Amino acid sequence: MTRNNKKKLLDSKDYIPHLAYDSVIFGFNGTQLKILILEYHNTEFFALPGGFVKRGENLDDAVKRGLKERTGLDHIYLEQFHTFGSLSRSQPEIMRKILKENDFELKDDYWMFDRFISVAYYALINYDEVEPKPDELSDSINWYAIDELPPLMMDHRKIVEKALQVLRDNLERKLVGMNLLPPKFTMKQLQQVYECILGEKLRRTTFQRRLLGKNILERHEKLFQGKAHKAPYLYSFKVSNSERQKEDKELIHK
Repeated sequence: MTRNNKKKLLDSKDYIPHLAYDSVIFGFNGTQLKILILEYHNTEFFALPGGFVKRGENLDDAVKRGLKERTGLDHIYLEQFHTFGSLSRSQPEIMRKILKENDFELKDDYWMFDRFISVAYYALINYDEVEPKPDELSDSINWYAIDELPPLMMDHRKIVEKALQVLRDNLERKLVGMNLLPPKFTMKQLQQVYECILGEKLRRTTFQRRLLGKNILERHEKLFQGKAHKAPYLYSFKVSNSERQKEDKELIHK
């Protein structure tokens, strides 16, 4: 390809310099906790979905825009959890290779080769509602089990580990399970979410007694799939949609 046919780079005048974001997008497929990982074209670089912030754009809106482009979803539980700014995360040769393999016109002083501080978010989404979509720089974006991740570029593994720790710390205080499960679920499904996030098995009777004792669940009809006497009850969280929206708004702006 000749130079005249190469793709044009993003204009630095349109974006805030030295600021990026990365998103750890969690989903639960019924048995495993997974996250979305993309692979850049012709590089064998695996990374978290991320991006840059436009000059006329709020940081939160930039992250939501990136999530919608990768998942197709608008309303997502989203929380900012940490800022990563180590000197070691500056690796311009990685961005240079990504752009080169995607046939972009390269300039030595291009703004994407500078040092970037990344604001990290985690998102909780319903696995069954997502159709992952790669961006123009990527060959693919796929779900990977949290304990089966490919080697991630730069400091993205540290970002995942930090997100998982925050998720564990917030597990009951913010009822994160409600964002990984359908509106109605069995007690077994809820326990599986807890076990996948915590990375350990829980005693069934103790778990059920503790959760029911918190008065946060509403019991519904039984889920009949086989023998009637073994049908489990369905549950939902008592938190209303208005309360959830209010909590989400407070979380993202804290």
